[in-house]
This record gives sequence, structure tokens and C-alpha cells, in this order.
Amino acid sequence: MAGSVLITGANGTLALPAVDHLLKHYPEYTAILTVRDASDDPNTRKLREIILRYPEAKASIQQLDLSNISTVHDFSSTLSADIAAKRTPPLKTIVCNACYWNLVGDPELTDDGYDKTFQVNHISHVALVLRLLDRFTPDGGRIVMFSSEAHEPGRAVLEKIPPSIPDDLDELVKPVAHEDKRGAGFHRYGSSKLATTAWTHALNRYLEKDESLNKITAVAYNPGGLVDSRMFQKNVSSSLYMLMRYAVQPLLPLLKYQNPQMRLGADSGVDAIELALDRVHPGERGYFELLEKAESSPESRDESKQEKLWIKSAEWARISKDNTALRGAFE
Repeated sequence: MAGSVLITGANGTLALPAVDHLLKHYPEYTAILTVRDASDDPNTRKLREIILRYPEAKASIQQLDLSNISTVHDFSSTLSADIAAKRTPPLKTIVCNACYWNLVGDPELTDDGYDKTFQVNHISHVALVLRLLDRFTPDGGRIVMFSSEAHEPGRAVLEKIPPSIPDDLDELVKPVAHEDKRGAGFHRYGSSKLATTAWTHALNRYLEKDESLNKITAVAYNPGGLVDSRMFQKNVSSSLYMLMRYAVQPLLPLLKYQNPQMRLGADSGVDAIELALDRVHPGERGYFELLEKAESSPESRDESKQEKLWIKSAEWARISKDNTALRGAFE
């Protein structure tokens, strides 16, 4: 059976070509495309234009604000009920693409009281995934959590403060202000990707132990450094925007020889769909850089930190054995 493909941040730089690839090459799937603003947002208009290219496409755009945990739970409940009632096909994959950063301001707290970068990138995706595990197709599927080279200290050019999982995990959701706003902002971003990568390893362990869910695989996917990312247009300094737009992007063909991680969103979007639909590395779990199986950072592989993060992430995401099919992980 085909099933549904759920993509968060579906109007983003990587997601737009990913949706185009999905609808063009895999029309048998139902696309559930979530965006923060489903109204007349210009990026959402681009998403609608892509859908219109494929009249036979089974696609819907749905609003989902990942900066609000209650909204994530409400969305999950509605989608779960629709799948149970057979109004929507069961899930084949969840692609957790939505992302946020702020490299020019102090930490922003959501109404839930969490750092916005960490909530959008990690906590809300934890809630979404764990609420919907029992709504996958009978033959399983794949969960794609987005990692980044920024999760590993010393790799990202913008890194000034290495990403980390602190002993006091509450520092992740309530970081203090720092005079170096760009350095601190990128630190929050990198740490959110580190947390997601570590959490994905823990998720796989629990999925493998559950006989009813072990056909679902999870991958932490590093799509590469997207030089055309829309993230460089907002919440960044004008100098960083100018550098990316007028120096890095034009020189990309040369820069890729030095660093293959540098690429365009269109390339990573195609790869993300192929990985999500199990067309590459079928049945495999773990960390991937582009489409190659790789080893994530040493800290992300620390099982004691993974377990502490697993427990705390569930608490932040309001997940318990009562609202997830992965009950064995919470007993």
C-alpha cells in the first residue's frame, strides 16, 4: 500500500523541491503538507503553485504552528482520527523538516516557556512523531529527523560556541542571553540539532524493541549546508545575508570541490524524499550525511545522555504512555 507523506515546514527551501519531486515521481502517495501560515504567505503560494502542476495529486496544505505544543497535539489528534476513520491513508513517512533560528537577537521564549529555536526544531517534532506512531502503514515506514553538521563541534563555519547537551537539560529550553548574539544564536541551533540526533538514536532503540512498531525506522538526516536557504534572509545580519547571496551562492560550483556538504536546497529536497520513502538504504536506521550512512558526533552517541534527553524531551513535549503507542519507553 502507498500511504501518506507528512512534511513539516513544507514551504521551505528544501521542502518545495521535495514536494515537487514527491508529486511528480510518487503520485500514489497522499501529501500532508504543514506550514506555519496557511493563508496568503508568499512561500505558501509557491507551495500551492507546485501542487497545481499536478492535477491528479493528492495533496493538502494544513496549518501547524510548531511554537505551540497544544497546537501540535491538536493537529496530531485530528490526523490520527482521520487515519483511523480511513478519511486519510495511514502514514508511510514523517519528514520533520521545519526549522528556526535567530542569529541577531536574544533567546525567544514561546508561550509554552521554551526557547523557540529548541521547541520548533526538537520538542514539537518529538510530540508529533510519538503521537502518530500507531498510524503508520502495516508494513511500517520511516521517520526523517533533520540533523546538521552544526550538531558536531568544530564542523560548522558559523560556530563560535560548540553545541552541547548540558548536565542541566533545562538550559536547552531556557538559555541565557549572551553578548555575542550570532554566536549564541547558532549555538542554540546547533544544540537543537545535537539533541535531535541523540534523541533519534534512542527512538530507534525503543522502536526495535517494540514488536508492533519495529517496522518503523528513524534516521537523523544531515542534508548539507544549503547556501540558498531562506533562513539566511531572516533573523541574520545584513552582512551574513550579503555574503551568502552575493559571494557563496555564485561560487558554489567551486566551493563544492572543497566542501561537498555545500549544496542547494533542490538537491537535498530530492534526497530527503528518496530517503523518506525507503528508496535508498531501505530498512536502515541511524545517522546519514547526504545519502551516505555516517557516524554522528561522539556526544550524540552517548547512551546515558540519550536516555536523559529522552525522558526530558517527553516531559517538554507532554508525552506519556497514555498518548503514544510507544508505551514501553515510558513505563
